[in-house]
Amino acid sequence: MNNDYQELSQYLQRLEYELRLLGWWSKTTPDTDTLQSTAPFCHDRMTFDQWLQWIFIPRLEDIINNNGPLPETCAIAPMAEISWREESPEAISPVVRLLFKLDAYICEYP
Repeated sequence: MNNDYQELSQYLQRLEYELRLLGWWSKTTPDTDTLQSTAPFCHDRMTFDQWLQWIFIPRLEDIINNNGPLPETCAIAPMAEISWREESPEAISPVVRLLFKLDAYICEYP
C-alpha cells in the first residue's frame, strides 16, 4: 500500500466500524443486478449505508491496493445527512463527521 494512502485506509476502517456500531453492516452481499445500478449512490436499489459498504468502500480499497488515482472531488457527507435525516442526530453524527473528513482528505489530496 502506498504510504500516502495509509490515512485513507484508516478512514475506511473507521467508517466500517461506525456502520457496524449502527447495525448497518450487512453480511449478505446484494445480488449482481443491485450492484450494477447506474443511479447516483445506487439509490434506486439500495440504501445509502448499503452503498457505502458495497460500492464506496470497495472502490476506494481498490484504489488503495492498486495505488490508483483518487477522484478529484468527493461529497459523500451531504448525501449522508440527507439519507439519514430521520435517524437520531446523536447516533449518526460520528459517521457523518467522519465522512466530512474523508471528503476533505480526498478533495485536498495532492
